[in-house]
Amino acid sequence: MKEDKIQDIGFFQKYLSVWVALCMAAGVLIGKFLPAVPAFLGQFEYARVSLPVAILIWVMIYPMMMKVDFQSIKNVGKNPKGLFVTWVTNWLIKPFTMYAIATLFFYVVFKGFIAPDLAKEYLAGAVLLGAAPCTAMVFVWSTLTKGNPAYTVVQVATNDLIILIAFVPIVKFLLGVSNVSVPWDTLILSVVLFVVIPLAGGILTRMLVTKHKGAEYFENTFVHKFDNVTSVGLLLTLVLLFSFQGDVILRNPLHILLIAVPLVLQTFLIFFIAYFACKCLKLPHNIAAPAGMIGASNFFELSVAVAIALFGTTSPAALATVVGVLTEVPVMLFLVKIANKTKGWFSV
Repeated sequence: MKEDKIQDIGFFQKYLSVWVALCMAAGVLIGKFLPAVPAFLGQFEYARVSLPVAILIWVMIYPMMMKVDFQSIKNVGKNPKGLFVTWVTNWLIKPFTMYAIATLFFYVVFKGFIAPDLAKEYLAGAVLLGAAPCTAMVFVWSTLTKGNPAYTVVQVATNDLIILIAFVPIVKFLLGVSNVSVPWDTLILSVVLFVVIPLAGGILTRMLVTKHKGAEYFENTFVHKFDNVTSVGLLLTLVLLFSFQGDVILRNPLHILLIAVPLVLQTFLIFFIAYFACKCLKLPHNIAAPAGMIGASNFFELSVAVAIALFGTTSPAALATVVGVLTEVPVMLFLVKIANKTKGWFSV
C-alpha cells in the first residue's frame, strides 16, 4: 500500500492498534497498582451499566452517527445487488460463522488452555462482535480502496436500520444456543442506549446544522471537528476497561492471543465471501471492496457496550470484544491492500 493512501487515515486511526496496546498496558497497570481508581469508578452503575463507560461510549458513537446521511436511502433501488450482498453477508452469514468458528476454537482447538466457563464468555463476546457489522470505520476502508462514497453511505445507512431490528434477536438466539442467559430487557436497553439514542442525536445534529449552515459546511467543516473525539473516547474507554480487567489479564495473558485467532480468521472469511460474491455478480470494484469491508469489520463500540451491560466491566466477554478492537485495524489494512491489488479482477 502506498504511503499517500495510508495518510488518508487520521493520526489516531492510523496507529489505532498501537494506542490500543498502550491503553491496555496502562489500564492493567492502573488496576494492579492503583486499584482504588477502578473501585471508585465501579460504584457508578445503573441497571448493570457502568455510567463512566456509558458516557465514553456515547462520545465514541455519536460522531459516527452524524456522518450517516439517511437521505441516501432513497437511492436504495439503484444497483441493489451490492446491497443484497451486504445484507446477506452481514445478517444471514456473519453472526453464524462467527459462532461456529469461535465455538470450534474455544471449545475444541484451545480446550487445553481455556476453561469451559471462560470459553462460554469468550464465545459470548465473539457473538456480540459477529452480530454488529461496521457502521463507521468502513468509511475509512472505503476511502482507501477508492470505493463509491455515495453507495457506501447507502450500505451503511441501511445497515444501521437493520441493526435496530436484527441485533437483539440474533444475539439472543446465539447466546441462548450457547447456554448464556441474557435478559431481553437488558439487551434491548443496550441497543436503545448505544444505538437508538446516539443515532437520533446524530440525525438531529445533521438536520439542525445543515438547516442553519448548509450541507457543505456540515460535510467539510462541522463533522471534522469531531475527527479525533471518537478515537480519544475509545482509548479512554480501553484504559478504564483494562483497569477493571487487570487481574483477569495478568492471570491469563495468553488468552489475548487465543481470543484473537478466531476473530482474525472470521474477518478474512467474511471479507472474501462478500468480495467474491460481488465478483460473481459482476459488480464494480468500488462497490465490491466496501461490501467486503463492512462485513469484515465490526461495530466494536456497540459490542463493547453491550458486553459491559450484559456481563459487567470485568467480564471475560467484555475482554473478548476489546480484543476485537486490538485486531481490527492491522487486519483491515491488510485486507485493504488485498482489495487494491486485486482490482484487476473486476471489469470496472
